[in-house]
Amino acid sequence: MDQVKRQIHCQDAKGLGFSGKGVGVAVLDTGVYLHPDFKDRVIGFRDIVRGRITPYDDNSHGTHVCGIIGGNGMASGGRFEGMAPGCNLIGVKVLDKKGNGFASDVLAGLRWVRENRERYGIRIVNISVGSFNRKVMDEDSALVRGVDAAWDDGLVMVIAAGNQGPEEMTITTPGISRKVITVGSSDDQKAVTVMGNHMVNYSGRGPTAACVCKPDIVAPGSRIVSCANQSGRYQFKSGTSMSTPLVSGAIALLLEKYPHMTNVEVKLRIRERAVDLGLPHNQQGWGLLDVERLLADAGRVPEAGRGRR
Repeated sequence: MDQVKRQIHCQDAKGLGFSGKGVGVAVLDTGVYLHPDFKDRVIGFRDIVRGRITPYDDNSHGTHVCGIIGGNGMASGGRFEGMAPGCNLIGVKVLDKKGNGFASDVLAGLRWVRENRERYGIRIVNISVGSFNRKVMDEDSALVRGVDAAWDDGLVMVIAAGNQGPEEMTITTPGISRKVITVGSSDDQKAVTVMGNHMVNYSGRGPTAACVCKPDIVAPGSRIVSCANQSGRYQFKSGTSMSTPLVSGAIALLLEKYPHMTNVEVKLRIRERAVDLGLPHNQQGWGLLDVERLLADAGRVPEAGRGRR
């Protein structure tokens, strides 16, 4: 995680002056294991799949995502600290132990988040989930309408571009929504294993079928270390599922600094402060996430440069 943070110019929480404290991030995924790095910050849990009350994760994907967003690195002596180690996490289990699920469960999870946003202070929703079923690859699909409704409620929706690249029109649903912040991988040229499949140049590319330019932003996604669903353990995972929580965590820092910022203002700032990597727009979107630039005050924005590290 240290190397990943250097790529996107993110110091530790103390150096940044912000940790995401008080910002609620809902994670729709396979659940969340109460890893020591979360301490008492998993403040809500809803199990759409099995109806269990106590937080759990029978896959580990959701826990890994939560660790990237808000792990405090306690079990690793701070080495594997997440982006916003002071934020609050709300786990919503919409995928089963194999990482599979139904659109209806994702929609039920979204409804629950919208109904409970005030109770848990939810500002951001992370969805590292996507479908590449051609039957739902349209803006009128139930999944797109679901994330759009949450966006219209004022939630910052951060969604993975999917791992179906490198061809055009490979953004997964609901990342095809024109409203949400869709995240691709900035380092997908590396050969990795995703869900047991060997991949390279895997990050979903736009445009969408409706000619919407996607992704919006990219962040590292290859061999990211984060929390496992075992006490004090960590593991590598790869994919745009890992890129997405880096952006969600960065936004938690931003919303701690500017708590009255709207989701539209957040998206505009993401666009304005991204670093152009010189890649095709349908691959990089606006460019690479740069946390230092994202948090900088107006008039004090660090100079951006292609390939800046």
